[in-house]
Amino acid sequence: MGDSDNKLGLGLATMLVAGNMIGSGIYLLPAALALIGGISLGGWAVAAVGALLLAAVFGWLAVLRPGTDGLATLVGDRLGKVFGFQTAHFYWLTCWIGDIAVAVAVTGYLAFFLPVLRETWAGATATAAMIWIATLINIVGVRFAGRFDGLTLVVGLVPIVAVGAFGWLWFDPALFAAGWNVGGAAPVDAVRASVAMVFWAFLGLESASVAAAVVRNPARNVPLATVGGVGLAALVYIAAFAAIMGLLPADRMATSTAPFADAVVRIVGPVAAALVAICAIAKALGTLNGWVLVTAETTRWTAAAGYLPRWLARRSARGTSARALLAMAGLMTVVVLATASPTLGQQFALMINLAVMLSLMVYVYCCLSLLRMSGAMPANRRRLARVVAGAALVFCLWVAAEAGRQALVFGAALIGVTFAAWPLVRRGARGNRE
Repeated sequence: MGDSDNKLGLGLATMLVAGNMIGSGIYLLPAALALIGGISLGGWAVAAVGALLLAAVFGWLAVLRPGTDGLATLVGDRLGKVFGFQTAHFYWLTCWIGDIAVAVAVTGYLAFFLPVLRETWAGATATAAMIWIATLINIVGVRFAGRFDGLTLVVGLVPIVAVGAFGWLWFDPALFAAGWNVGGAAPVDAVRASVAMVFWAFLGLESASVAAAVVRNPARNVPLATVGGVGLAALVYIAAFAAIMGLLPADRMATSTAPFADAVVRIVGPVAAALVAICAIAKALGTLNGWVLVTAETTRWTAAAGYLPRWLARRSARGTSARALLAMAGLMTVVVLATASPTLGQQFALMINLAVMLSLMVYVYCCLSLLRMSGAMPANRRRLARVVAGAALVFCLWVAAEAGRQALVFGAALIGVTFAAWPLVRRGARGNRE
């Protein structure tokens, strides 16, 4: 089997991007947004535009530096090694924190059928098992993992697409109007509040760029997969949310633990609750599978740069980052078991907020890198690239400002710690090279 035979083509790379974004969160976001109302469709639209701008940024970067192994190398070459070091660790933390959160979501959906999983240690053990299942799928090979991600995306989209496409047959305009602005805030304030909440649903748009080393013809396929994946996710999100706001009263949706199940019940009856739970399990496991792949590649290129132990950078005979996969599965298992407690949900809510802030910082560095790289481009492309990068940069800074004081403090603290640690890390990396 040739090396290119075990790489992702355009279709699988697009599914990786869309699958990593359309995760378990879409099943729960309507409940949170119901407190704001249907006006949060404006937030979805603004977040989608911002995500498409960022997709274009990563597309440009892939065209300009198609052979670059990892975001840290790309940022470090343009902004300085210390920013590459920060990018590596910010994104590395984002990946495995997000992996654990998604694995917890898989366990939560499984508890619909196995209530014992609601108990602390049973749930923690199941969460660790989900991480290892996704790890083993990725060790088999990246194409197998990509196909699994594509299959679970299709299965997981069934209830969401059912609501987004067929829910309009039961759509109640009066119900939609009654839930338009539940909070009574000014339209601009309502949209601002919803953007900060929903943007995390677009995290993962950079997946094809991060995994470019396992994508066939990355200069062509990474930009197309990134923009295509974001566009697909945006269409699914907006259509499904608009429809569900006309199917359930806002107050009922706000208290629902499974809003799509409740909406589908209205269409096809009570049996839908179990079917939606099965689809949610499949989608969450597929999302976990895709993110484990991205986490392994991030670990590999972070190690290759000298910022993690070098042995993590080696690939297996099948072309997979097997050492990184196994090491990260072990690390995540320890963290899952160490944090097992009845307040796990609150702990992971904080982790997700931190993950959003870390991702935004990485996105900011990538926008700045494109601005620096654009100087070598032809005049017409240079202007377009700078407009796109500048607009995406402003968007990221705005969303970061809306993320809340706690997330900003954490972000600032991590920037300070990494700047302070850089001199020691730089000496260590030099020693490893020598």
